[in-house]
Amino acid sequence: MKYVVFTTKHHDGFCMFDTKETDYKITDKDCPFHTHEKANVTKEIFDAFRKEGLWTGAYFSKPDWHSEYYWYPYFPPLDRNVNYDPEEYPERWEKFVQFTHNQIMELMADYGKVDILWLDGGWVAAQKDEIEGWYYRRVKNSPSGFIKNKIVNQDIRMDDLVEKARQKQPGLIVVDRAVPGKNQNYLTPENRVPEKALPYPWEYCIIAGGGWSWVPNAEYKSGKEAVHMLVDIVAKGGNLLLNIAPGPDGTWHDGTYKLLEEMGSWMAVNSEAIYETRAIAPFKDGKVCLTRKKNTNTVYGIYLAADEEDNPPTKIWLNSIQPEDGAEVSLLGVEGKLKWEKVGTGFSVEIPQDIRNNPPCEFAWIIKISEIKE
Repeated sequence: MKYVVFTTKHHDGFCMFDTKETDYKITDKDCPFHTHEKANVTKEIFDAFRKEGLWTGAYFSKPDWHSEYYWYPYFPPLDRNVNYDPEEYPERWEKFVQFTHNQIMELMADYGKVDILWLDGGWVAAQKDEIEGWYYRRVKNSPSGFIKNKIVNQDIRMDDLVEKARQKQPGLIVVDRAVPGKNQNYLTPENRVPEKALPYPWEYCIIAGGGWSWVPNAEYKSGKEAVHMLVDIVAKGGNLLLNIAPGPDGTWHDGTYKLLEEMGSWMAVNSEAIYETRAIAPFKDGKVCLTRKKNTNTVYGIYLAADEEDNPPTKIWLNSIQPEDGAEVSLLGVEGKLKWEKVGTGFSVEIPQDIRNNPPCEFAWIIKISEIKE
């Protein structure tokens, strides 16, 4: 893995960092954990991951259901949105804007180098005139089952906020999630891999097992399932953000460790086909996904093993690409060249019996083509 995105604050408003803006935080005197030497969990996690050479990303929820400036106690909360019209109560909304800016700037100023600001709650955004209107909220006690709600302008002045954040953190990647525009530096489809490659940077966030937060007896993805998912995402030009939820004592389920060990073992052999690669049409050729090394003509064909396949096949065929004359074809994790021959507009490659009996990894095997025909 290359970076971590840690939940500094979710929609419920509880802060996993030592904010000065609220006492609803893990370091407050009324929180039992505040006496621990590592009570400022965000700082500890950022420091630990940086020490291992990873980028740090701060997940931060823009809506805050605990803040009286977002859910005004005078009105009942009706749904996930602000429960009053900011244009009718501009002073209250301005206090929420300042509260949000101040908390994010604390993270930008007091927690070392931050590489990604990952903002959730895309409904907290400026609403343009042409999309103002109504939306329908499902309720149990309504005759129709729905209540009509007005869309309100929840402008927190993102342009100003991003400018201030980058003054503290030059080069900061900002993800103003689900809000089209310059402050959404990459897109974040959730629990759904796109059908095709996307023409812009994107990251797929998905639950590794159980739920977004810790649940007892969680079932985790298998190593094969996770590797195949990773390959599918990378072949379409995306990143994988794998959600892992720690338990109340900070530990993970055993299934988490098993999953990461299996993924790590596979990556130890095959990472060159994943890192610093780009999508190449048609992205998938039968059971083989394709990636292309950045700024080169080297292509990787990643053969995804079927459920019953524990060993590579005798031959692998690709119909959509063809090596240049004299190109070298090899199998990652194995020394030496493989025999290949042109077949129509594609080619086939032979996998020797000794490699088939002792493959370099599980789950998926990667053919490296040193140069393909354009």
